[in-house]
Amino acid sequence: MIFSHLTRIVAFLAVLIGVGTVLMGVYIAMGYAGPPDLVLRRYTTMPTTGQVIDKGIYYALVGLALGTLAEIGLAVRKGSR
Repeated sequence: MIFSHLTRIVAFLAVLIGVGTVLMGVYIAMGYAGPPDLVLRRYTTMPTTGQVIDKGIYYALVGLALGTLAEIGLAVRKGSR
């Protein structure tokens, strides 16, 4: 049961990091932080803002999948009692 609770925490953090990464990518792409090339080199390891956004979406989707699995695990555990 501890693993289900830990998985929920990890899933929440993955979604939070994913959404933050997407927002950072959009913010950089809009040019609010300065020239995108310079900002990308300073704050990320990605060569383009599109790749930053893609990575953020990937993290968010993995977090959603983990969260779904954790909820299923907790529901099965409660149903078996």
